[in-house]
Amino acid sequence: MIRIDLDVMLARRKMSLTELSQRVGITIANLSILKNGRARAVRLETLDAICRVLDCQPGDILVYEEDGVQR
Repeated sequence: MIRIDLDVMLARRKMSLTELSQRVGITIANLSILKNGRARAVRLETLDAICRVLDCQPGDILVYEEDGVQR
């Protein structure tokens, strides 16, 4: 299972979901779906935009968990 730790990176960058939404051009509702782990898929274009704005790598916000166990 892939977990998205968007809230962790937002906290590290001291950025709100609203600010990220404005800078990336994605609605707050769609970012909230990602942040809360309800997304079924993420477009690479979206991931690219988020990483560009947050100055991070995809591995900084995407975490693999085996059977719900954190590594």
